Amino acid sequence: MAVVGMIAGMALGFAGYFGGFGAFLLVAALGAVGFVVGRLLEGDLDLGDFFRSRDERRR
Repeated sequence: MAVVGMIAGMALGFAGYFGGFGAFLLVAALGAVGFVVGRLLEGDLDLGDFFRSRDERRR
């Protein structure tokens, strides 16, 4: 996981250096979306977790 984090950090660094702050934010947002989709595909996350209210989670 450390190597994956290093690669992600390098990608964000290159995007920030060559594309400016807007490119940095775009790469960071797309990385976050990719992370969530990957977790969903692996079965670690459930889509219902994002849409349930707090009261339903306690039950």
